[in-house]
Amino acid sequence: MFRFLHAADMHIDSPLDGLDAYDGAPVEALRGATRRAFENLVALALDERVDFVLLAGDVYDGDWKDFSTGLFFTRQMARLHAAGIPVYLIAGNHDAASVLTRRLSLPPNVQVFSTRTAETKEVPGVPAVVHGRGFPNRAVAENLVPDYPAPVVNAFNVGLLHTSLTGTPEHDTYAPCALRDLLQKGYDYWALGHVHLPQVLAERPWVVFAGNTQGRHMRETGPRGCRLVTVDASLDVVSCEHRPLDVVRWSLVTVDVGGIEDEQAALAVIGQALQGGSREADGRLLAARVTLTGATPLHDRLRRDLPRLRAECIALAQLTAGEGVWIEEVVVATAPVVDPEALAQRDDLTRVVLASLQAAAERPLEVPTEVDALLKVLPGELRAAAEEELTEAHRAALLQDVRAIVLDALATRTGGAP
Repeated sequence: MFRFLHAADMHIDSPLDGLDAYDGAPVEALRGATRRAFENLVALALDERVDFVLLAGDVYDGDWKDFSTGLFFTRQMARLHAAGIPVYLIAGNHDAASVLTRRLSLPPNVQVFSTRTAETKEVPGVPAVVHGRGFPNRAVAENLVPDYPAPVVNAFNVGLLHTSLTGTPEHDTYAPCALRDLLQKGYDYWALGHVHLPQVLAERPWVVFAGNTQGRHMRETGPRGCRLVTVDASLDVVSCEHRPLDVVRWSLVTVDVGGIEDEQAALAVIGQALQGGSREADGRLLAARVTLTGATPLHDRLRRDLPRLRAECIALAQLTAGEGVWIEEVVVATAPVVDPEALAQRDDLTRVVLASLQAAAERPLEVPTEVDALLKVLPGELRAAAEEELTEAHRAALLQDVRAIVLDALATRTGGAP
């Protein structure tokens, strides 16, 4: 039996641009999170006494600002070298051969795969081989899988690959391939990188995105870490556990304040939700976006005084977990308490307006052809952010806001809600 760790997309020293715009943001803790998460990966490898470690690309976030990033990585690899743990590494699009202009010598336990051709490396003392190839440049448009070597007989075959597969909205399409390409290769485990969401795509053979080791923004919520894989004497995978490594947990905290008439009661519900989120973060810093939903008589007050509401939420977070919770944003998606059917009986104009709102809510989202073409040429993260604003969920939320404003105005014009 042997065990290994599969990690990817560490993005060490990612700058996390834009944090300075957030008042009171724990900037140093957030910017240092990628290093701390990588230290956790190394600590896990040592604690579990794994036989080897796989790093499926994007160790770095791009060219180093100075040598401190490379020295940090070298220090961590030296810890594994001292414990006799080999590391197998490929370059991804963020740390491709053409991207990194600075380089440092690595300890002998770190095996870096060629960026020119796929190759095979044996794992000393273990019946396993690793096949892999790194990115020679940032944008690799071809399918690399056909060039990977044939599986080695009587060995556990691992394919180490940085790929978008057939493409995802959140990531640029690099080294594209189909799932069937991987399934038909004859390997036992595909250790994938590039897609940041942890996911298991198949189990016979195993095809796994480890996900990134540390979430970096609100589009990367939930636990982030690596996979701890155990292989038995028959060379079968008996477990593939997700192990969290993140030190900051990004979370969307939705709070239903529907029917609540008293502001203090609403704040109490928000406090309970933050307390639950803090518990789920399990000692990590919780970076929370609080979204209030539901029809409530407090709707107008909440929308009118958003800065004070955010300050109240920050105060609640401090009471709940001290410095353990940071409120990234507060979103008011509530609705006024209005009976639309009763309003519709008031006059013809009101009835037409309400019918139009209902029809808009039922129509599917149609993105203009020109906008869709523009989205296709945007870089991955910019495209993901733009497409997020065009999703059915965001459209529904926007329509809900519009509906709430119109209903509130109609109720006020007709002398108050019934």
